[in-house]
Amino acid sequence: MKRTRTPSANPSLHTPRTVGYLRVSTIDQDLEKNKSDILHLANERRLVPVEWVEEKVSGTKDWRKRKLGEVMTTLQTGDTIIVSELSRLGRSTLQILEVMQEAKKKGIAVHAIKNGWSLNGTMESKIVLQVLAMVSEIERDLISARTKEGLKARKEAGVKLGRPKGPGKSKLDIHREDIIEDLQRGVTKTRIAKRYGTTPENLQNWIQKHQIKKGFTP
Repeated sequence: MKRTRTPSANPSLHTPRTVGYLRVSTIDQDLEKNKSDILHLANERRLVPVEWVEEKVSGTKDWRKRKLGEVMTTLQTGDTIIVSELSRLGRSTLQILEVMQEAKKKGIAVHAIKNGWSLNGTMESKIVLQVLAMVSEIERDLISARTKEGLKARKEAGVKLGRPKGPGKSKLDIHREDIIEDLQRGVTKTRIAKRYGTTPENLQNWIQKHQIKKGFTP
């Protein structure tokens, strides 16, 4: 009698996945060429088949809020991401480093066609990761320094810093007359707040800021 083998749920039997990540921020970037380069590397290293993830979005957008972030949550140890160059992961060294560190933590290999760089546990990739960490630290310091210098220059120029005094804009402002009318008719703050998509506390603060002293039933 022939036995039927039951598939094992052992995670060690996970079939490695290869994702070709393609991001363009302008219409003149050639997706097809990048795709061809990625396929060539995947075939060369026996990483086929390739799952394609394409998106047209600025690299300044947080990678976690892009398709890249969605993909990273599904990948496991032994999986691979291939990009045409590291800049496809993000527009700043800080973002690229975050992605690389997440990949390293999860045991995901990353290959960049340009310059032939790989994050795959080799000494070379560890050195590159250390260099990225150093550059990102310098980048953070530069951003901090530029911010402080900019604030100092504005202060010396007589620009008042910080939040302006007085009541700021509120989504309730455009409903001012209606709210006053509701209050005069005796509508409770709870009902008014619900009607205009806010909380009774925010409504009360708005009333106090605008010094609305018309008679109303709380």
